[in-house]
Amino acid sequence: MRVTVISGGTDGMGRGTLEARLRRGDEVVAIGSNPAKGRSVQALSDRVHFLRADLRSVAATRRVIDVIRDRWPTVDALVLCANRQSPRRVVTDEGLEQTFALYYLSRYLLSHGLRDQLDAAERPVIINVAGVGSTRGSIHWDDLQLTRRYGMVDAQLQAGRANDLLGVDFAARSGARARYVLYHPGFTRSGDLSTMPAAVRGVIRAASVFARPVGKSVRPVVEWIENPPSEALTANDRGRPVPPSTGTLDPATARRLGAVTGALLTRLHPG
Repeated sequence: MRVTVISGGTDGMGRGTLEARLRRGDEVVAIGSNPAKGRSVQALSDRVHFLRADLRSVAATRRVIDVIRDRWPTVDALVLCANRQSPRRVVTDEGLEQTFALYYLSRYLLSHGLRDQLDAAERPVIINVAGVGSTRGSIHWDDLQLTRRYGMVDAQLQAGRANDLLGVDFAARSGARARYVLYHPGFTRSGDLSTMPAAVRGVIRAASVFARPVGKSVRPVVEWIENPPSEALTANDRGRPVPPSTGTLDPATARRLGAVTGALLTRLHPG
């Protein structure tokens, strides 16, 4: 039986992937922060395991990684979906801007932290659901936590570009057996809108008539778990391959971000 771990597994594309993989016979580990939603997915099957964690916290993310390591010696697939948009700048107890912490750092930690469990699988794969293919946004090297000028869209775009670089660096330098897939599903009817102002929620819901249904957007994810790509890195934007030469996938920039991220995590939790 395959074991699939999903961050953000109780909502949107995460839950859609969970339900689809259950139908394929997987054992699924859903990481999320809402206990009621956790109980909802657990009620689907005794093959669903909910792990409650605030993935905005580096310490909490590391704790949930330790739990997975202890309980599941083999992980066949890791699907990274956790994200939450914030109209205002929120700083975590560890001094991190929460979008950067949740959307990027938690995915970095899970990718590297579960490497041994993934390497134990026959055909392991990591699928990072973000915004690959878009060239909007940039890494604010002198202000990663956006202390001087915060904007919700800018924070999302920076974390999206950081996830692109995470995939490039992981595939090139981690030494892991897991194939790494960067996937942009496009505008999808998914996600938790509870943090958004009422007016913004209304606009998004009105626009959702043009969005892709979750089932359609998760279909490639389900198939990549079933049949991982042969290449170390795959980048796919709404069904179209993204060329490795795309500027947002630059290997030198990926190495730089990997080094900066490693130093940041060491400062937060020395040793």
